[in-house]
Amino acid sequence: MGCIADDFTGGTDLAVTLARGGMRTVQVIGVPEDAAALPDADAVVVALKSRTSAKSDAITQSMNSANALLDAGARQLFFKYCSTFDSTDAGNIGPVAEALLLRVGNAFTIACPAFPANARTVYQGHLFVGDQLLSESPLKDHPLTPMLDANLVRVLQRQTRLPIGLVPYTDVDHGPHAITRAFERVRAEGTRIGIVDALTERHLRDIGAAAADLPLITGGSGMALGLPDNFRRQGLLTTTDPVADFQAPKGRAAILAGSCSATTRAQIAAARTSGIPAFEVDPLALADGSLSVTHIAGWAATQDTAAPFLIYSSAAPDVIERVQAELGRDAAGALVEQTLANVAQALATQGVARLIVAGGETSGAVVGTLGIHALEIGPEIDPGVPWTRARGGLPLALALKSGNFGAPDFFIKAWELLP
Repeated sequence: MGCIADDFTGGTDLAVTLARGGMRTVQVIGVPEDAAALPDADAVVVALKSRTSAKSDAITQSMNSANALLDAGARQLFFKYCSTFDSTDAGNIGPVAEALLLRVGNAFTIACPAFPANARTVYQGHLFVGDQLLSESPLKDHPLTPMLDANLVRVLQRQTRLPIGLVPYTDVDHGPHAITRAFERVRAEGTRIGIVDALTERHLRDIGAAAADLPLITGGSGMALGLPDNFRRQGLLTTTDPVADFQAPKGRAAILAGSCSATTRAQIAAARTSGIPAFEVDPLALADGSLSVTHIAGWAATQDTAAPFLIYSSAAPDVIERVQAELGRDAAGALVEQTLANVAQALATQGVARLIVAGGETSGAVVGTLGIHALEIGPEIDPGVPWTRARGGLPLALALKSGNFGAPDFFIKAWELLP
């Protein structure tokens, strides 16, 4: 199975779902040079940093990745995006899905970001976060991709020329055969991408079974729950546990948090309350030169080597607005991301070998700066967030966490899963 994720945390989220389903899964970082550069595995997840990049760049990266995966023998492509459908009206989900659909030479695919384990559900085409419509959730205040419309049919239609339709709950709840018939019905009506309702993991597994013959699937990682079974029914999977041999390198432990989501801010608060020492990074101080990577790394060097510590730039929406007003939205984000990435590099020289990174953009910057090209998938900390191990290069265990994922005690309990 060949997978393309539009950010790094989304890549690990998808990879652990496939690994938990019994697929030997490897995540590679960035566009592969060619098919020969891809590892031997049941599933390969190419993690890109394309969610907020220019549309033309996102399409080019995704298409080049698809070409390498298909040349390597991928039987099915999966385009993975966030379970909160992070994408403005000028965003990349629609254009990339359209380009990939053309590449596989097929007239129809589906889109389903539902992830019930993390309280993301789709009903009548509307995306909910818990009991709130997406547009009424904290995602409306996202600094890069504020989500102001919960109707995914409308959102996706504004991004693509392809006709968008709906496969509703009334079909989905009746199982795979009913879903297959619904696919055929909406396709006959002219739909090229069908938004699919899903409220439970059973729904997602049934949708996966109905999508077995689609050359391209798009969705959140929850959409992958039923896909390993399609390969298993064809006799293409072994019965071994793909994460049983995971071993983490020994070394210091640290947390870098760049996400400003309400979930990550709550995790930071819980970590600080538990006694984990913390350093807050002020973007305005970075901009005026009164704070530097050297200063932050110097503080880290004074911390207890036997316990984790936390470095964070996460802030509430009103603080973010003030910073963006002074520095500019893109400039503020880039400054913080690259600072935390450079801090990660400095921490590696201090013996940090176990690292949690919160935030998709921050994770992308950290992995790129550290020169990590592939990740092996390990145990899952919370739904959608596994430990991983860098393949080659630095001996490093990484947990790349989407800003919106994880329980409040995530930063506290994650270390217990490492041997």
